[in-house]
Amino acid sequence: MATSKWIFLTLLLLISSPVFSQQYQIPAESYTLSESGAWCWFADPRALYHKSSEGHFERTWVGYIDPRGNIKALQHDHLTGFSEEVLIRSWFQPDDHNNPTFLVLPDERVMILYSRHTDEACFYYRISKQAGDITTLGPEKKIVTNHNTTYPSAFLMSDDPEHIYLAWRGLNWHPTLAKLALPNENDEVVITEGPWQLVSYAGRGSRPYAKYNTNGKDQIMMTYTTTHPDNQEVNYVYYSSIDINTLQLKDINGRVIQDITEAPHSIKADSSYLQNHPAMVVDASPARNWIWQVVPDSNGKPVIATVRISADKTQHDYYRAWWDGEKWQNTFLANAGGHFHQSPDIELCYSGGMTIHPDHPELIYASVPISGNHGEVYEIIEYRCNAEGQVTTSAITNNSKENNVRPYYIKGSNEATGTLTWMHGQYFDWIVSRDRPQGYPTAIYANRPLQQAKPQPDNIRTSHLKNFPHSLKRKQKNRDFKLQMQVTANPASPEALLLATNAFSYGIDAKGRPWLKVGDTVYPSNNIAGTSDQWKHEARSTNGTWYPPVLHEQFDLSISYQNGVLTTHINGLIDQRTAVPDLKLREIKVSNTALKFQLL
Repeated sequence: MATSKWIFLTLLLLISSPVFSQQYQIPAESYTLSESGAWCWFADPRALYHKSSEGHFERTWVGYIDPRGNIKALQHDHLTGFSEEVLIRSWFQPDDHNNPTFLVLPDERVMILYSRHTDEACFYYRISKQAGDITTLGPEKKIVTNHNTTYPSAFLMSDDPEHIYLAWRGLNWHPTLAKLALPNENDEVVITEGPWQLVSYAGRGSRPYAKYNTNGKDQIMMTYTTTHPDNQEVNYVYYSSIDINTLQLKDINGRVIQDITEAPHSIKADSSYLQNHPAMVVDASPARNWIWQVVPDSNGKPVIATVRISADKTQHDYYRAWWDGEKWQNTFLANAGGHFHQSPDIELCYSGGMTIHPDHPELIYASVPISGNHGEVYEIIEYRCNAEGQVTTSAITNNSKENNVRPYYIKGSNEATGTLTWMHGQYFDWIVSRDRPQGYPTAIYANRPLQQAKPQPDNIRTSHLKNFPHSLKRKQKNRDFKLQMQVTANPASPEALLLATNAFSYGIDAKGRPWLKVGDTVYPSNNIAGTSDQWKHEARSTNGTWYPPVLHEQFDLSISYQNGVLTTHINGLIDQRTAVPDLKLREIKVSNTALKFQLL
């Protein structure tokens, strides 16, 4: 190990329990979940609630990616009321299409999937070591394909409990499905059947967009478009389901349309297709239609959130589509203005966005431009639709200073655990580049507080120590501690031993990857102590390139020990969590460092 070329500015030793993030409240009863994060709306579930079968845990996970290439997730514990933010993967392609998605496995461990945007033939995933606890993620692994991948959506089905069903945009840029084996003893996951391209379109810009859901048993629900709405002025919306027992594509009446293992079903946006497949076509209006979500109602029938976009892309209209038993109905909800973001020359079909309440699909939450105290700002409005197609509204946000967009309702066990989330702030592009280096500097908000601060320790006695090594004379039986420091780094030569104690050591390797060593065992981090800021200086492109990481010149580091678990945080995000029983901290060995030492 190299001698330290890193300079510690401050080191704080706190004999206490870890302190979690402060709760932030924003006007109109909105709350910050993360100060930096964004998502696209085609990779889902981007957030998930789960209550364990034995009642041992009840948690919500919310995933997002920030413009510095950090894939992150918030874990909220409904039993304790506290939250932790986890760094899933640093130095990733800084693109909001790459937000993580979640799947609870049969053993109730959590699998997190993510991928680059269109330009790499694999998915990445990490699996928690403990049931329901993403702060214990194992190493990053890959599911290799023979084509580029985007938008993973994974499901477990009770009729086939031995497989994961993974849907994505894959083969020929079309909706794709495959069966995956459950993780083996090494948490390896492989494709066992497929992949199968589900539909095909041979027209201009052949790129159908799909959203998925399931009945949890035997049907995967799929709503999709002919292509991207930019590509043609008439863009149909379709609905089909995949029967996992027969691997057949069916319409809403159960009519078999195609065996997906033989060939994809060919779609068109014309009168002949509408005449031959009326139950397949949700919306054949002459507009640049797009989709936002599909949710089953109490009878298992789909409710679909769609948007009709005018030929010149300046007018977006929201609709709720549903099946009345004989035909598709489309209920108008609101005019959604035009594109919501700050860049006038790109992505004119980007509406503010919609989400359907998963337990009450008569409720839709939509982002619409509203005039308020700060001018015209996109606010979240609730739309309640009755059986006769009448719509009533109520405001979720109001008088916001910046836009509220891309809402997503997280299903809970009841109204107390269900949560409405959304992106808040300015938005310039879906990818960071030299054209628009700001990218997507949004925060993640919610309609209820999922962040709560733990109580601060009282009666703290403080002293300042400068000489190292320093022996800690502790009279308490409590072995818990927390070390906090701000580190100034040398990115040109990152390898360094940062902290040495009698119980453990911590450092950075030559590539900028942190490591933790306890005894003879080294625990490497999954992450780099750096960012994807190099993308700010490169062309706007999904070209498959991994630009070199920009290593931190300065960062906050904390190492805590509580209840036999050693945890490292980098810039407030959990990086590593390792079970180390009976750790006894007696001596710290770091030179040229000032120590602020606090005892309860």
